[in-house]
Amino acid sequence: MNLEIAAALCRQFESFRGRPYLCPAGVATIGYGSTYYVGGRKVTLQDEPIDQAGANALLLAELQHTYLPGVLRQCPNLSDKAGPLNAAVDFVYNLGIGRLQTSTLKRKLLEEDWSAAKGQLLLWVRGGGRVLPGLVKRRQAEALLLG
Repeated sequence: MNLEIAAALCRQFESFRGRPYLCPAGVATIGYGSTYYVGGRKVTLQDEPIDQAGANALLLAELQHTYLPGVLRQCPNLSDKAGPLNAAVDFVYNLGIGRLQTSTLKRKLLEEDWSAAKGQLLLWVRGGGRVLPGLVKRRQAEALLLG
C-alpha cells in the first residue's frame, strides 16, 4: 500500500526536528512527530539526534506498521481507496487511532459518505480549547483526499 501521500502530509504538518523534544502533550518525540522507533522502543529526550533521511524512514515504517493496520481494522472498506485511506492514516497519525474509533468520522468513512466525512474532518481543529490554524489546514488537506 502506497502511503506517500499520508507521509507527505505528516512531513508538511509535523515538520522535522532532529533532536528529541517534548510535544505539546508532553511526550518525547523526534523526526516528523515519531514517538516510537522501529521495534517499539519509546523515544526519550536522551536519544541521539536523527537526520531527515532517518526521520523519513521512521515515519514511513510507523505509517506502514502501526497506523495503516489501525485504520484498516476500523475502516476495512478503505483498503482500495487511496485518497480516503491516506487521509485517515494522516488523521490517526496526528490524533491517534482512539479518536477515529469512537468518531462519527469513522461511521461516515464506513458509509462512504465522503461529503459528510469531509465535514467531520473539519471539526477536529482544536487544541487547548481553541481553533489552531495548522490543524485547520491539515484537516482541509485531508478533506481534499476524499474527493
